[in-house]
Amino acid sequence: MDNASYIALSRQITLRRELDVSANNLANMNTTGFKFEQLLITNEYGEPAKNDPIKTPANFAYDNGLGRDFRQGTLTQTGGSFDVAIAGDGAFFTVQTPRGTAYTRDGAFLPGPDGTLQTQSGYQVQGDGGPITIDPKNGEVTISADGILSQMVQGQPLRVGKLQVVRPDSLSNMKKEGDGTYTLRTGGMIPATDARVQQGMLESSNVNPMIEITKLVEINRAYSSVASIIEKQNELNRTAVERLGKVA
Repeated sequence: MDNASYIALSRQITLRRELDVSANNLANMNTTGFKFEQLLITNEYGEPAKNDPIKTPANFAYDNGLGRDFRQGTLTQTGGSFDVAIAGDGAFFTVQTPRGTAYTRDGAFLPGPDGTLQTQSGYQVQGDGGPITIDPKNGEVTISADGILSQMVQGQPLRVGKLQVVRPDSLSNMKKEGDGTYTLRTGGMIPATDARVQQGMLESSNVNPMIEITKLVEINRAYSSVASIIEKQNELNRTAVERLGKVA
């Protein structure tokens, strides 16, 4: 295989990865708090094919990981007492998972069997003093814009906790985990004092389905074009070998 085929093959590999990423975006277009992802592609210089007399390095397509768009999605009203959304970019709720502390934009919470506020996956939502416990004997829960949860007790509001809303030093340090959660690779978290919590609302995915469908079409066309280049190059090689054989 010559340089042209190697380079085309490297592009095919990244196109297949792009296809997976775009399909995953579409699959999560209705997932609460999901963030749009895209493949980061860079050029990587490598040694040319050994049987090629040209000594200039070959320029390959290289998968450099995923980039995420952490901009806020549309806030949709649900009316649920325990549904909360963060208005603003780059801030997260804090939850406790079996793997340790994690962060999420999915605010579809509910009281667990023991009364603690949990995610749909059963992870405890963290407040400023640890897990937040809801007493079903008390009144309806209200959540203020700064994340304070209160219940009415004998006609008086009782503070039961405050959602721990934080922001990373750098969003590039966020590592995606399962169930809509993220962990930190490096760095730390600081309180997101400017973030505002909205009760009775959830944040929709920030995926634009029309763009993703168009991208899928473009990826498939590009993949076919590259496959055609490889086939034509192989045909040229076969023709060259056949002619050399006849001369010999």
